[in-house]
Amino acid sequence: MTAATTRPRSTIQPAGDVTGARHGDYRRRRALAVVLAVLALLVVCGMSMALGSRWIDPATIWQALTDYHSGSTLQDIIIDQRMPRTLLGLLAGACLGGAGTLMQGITRNPLADPGLLGVNAGASLSVVLAITFLGVTNPGHFIWFALVGAAAATALVYAVGSRGREGATPVTLALAGTAVTAGVTSVITLLLMSNQQTMSTYRFWSVGSLAGRDGPANLSTTGALLPFLAVGFVLAIFCARQLNLIALGGDLARGLGLNLGLARGMSALAVVLLAGTATALAGPLVFVGLVVPHAARMVMGPDYRWILAGSLLFGPVMLLGADVLGRVIIPRSELEAGLVVAAVGAPVMIAIVRRVRLVQV
Repeated sequence: MTAATTRPRSTIQPAGDVTGARHGDYRRRRALAVVLAVLALLVVCGMSMALGSRWIDPATIWQALTDYHSGSTLQDIIIDQRMPRTLLGLLAGACLGGAGTLMQGITRNPLADPGLLGVNAGASLSVVLAITFLGVTNPGHFIWFALVGAAAATALVYAVGSRGREGATPVTLALAGTAVTAGVTSVITLLLMSNQQTMSTYRFWSVGSLAGRDGPANLSTTGALLPFLAVGFVLAIFCARQLNLIALGGDLARGLGLNLGLARGMSALAVVLLAGTATALAGPLVFVGLVVPHAARMVMGPDYRWILAGSLLFGPVMLLGADVLGRVIIPRSELEAGLVVAAVGAPVMIAIVRRVRLVQV
């Protein structure tokens, strides 16, 4: 037996083979994740249509969607109440998931969410001002005030964070967002404490809920916001590739020809359009924009194009799932989706903080 025949076969693969195998694993995981996310989305949509103060069977739901007859109590409940609520959950969840992905990308901060740019604070202040000084009490009328307030606060954060030699860096944006949010929150607290009527009206909107936000009379208002959502989604898709370059670091991204200021500005605009519209429709929901991108990153890999795609699917699943769970927890009534999301998101946030700290150590 010769030396050539007794020599053990090498178990070391060329680097190209290892990289190819890794990409193959990601492709399989992404395909499986997309299929499971779509199935989960169909399940929560069906449960959202069926569950409530009374159970409605799937046959009645299908008949209402395909052959609606006005005057039938169950079909009217589906078309007038549960379908708008489900559509609102789909839109708000996708918006918050996409906005959270963009925020974590442009700030390179795994703990960033849309609220870091002052979206929630600005929308809340605008709603409080509308209630206090304009006498607005209909939640359907809060939409435009909340959207304008979110945009104004984000513009202020970006203007403050852009001052300096290096422009809008992740650190300056985070600091400016924290400062503006703290200041705006103080003003909101002062207004609420000085006016009991404002407090009574505002507290229902501030919890964050899909119930009673829309209805047949207000679907036209939601439809009027669709152009903002369309522009926001298009900008988010366009910015996803740029986020991959930003993740490499500012100097390397500039070396590859990326205009960092323009990229961050476009991403911030997309965040305003997506998160601002979601906040206007459903109230200041927290944790969706924080948790969903992390879940997408775990299964989709580090490519922000796929993280964004996963977030657009996982966001509605999380928000509608929380809404359905809130109806199940309290029979004949319900627990607002914002409270359920916060109860689930808080432990997840603690786990994320611990993981980031362990990685740094």
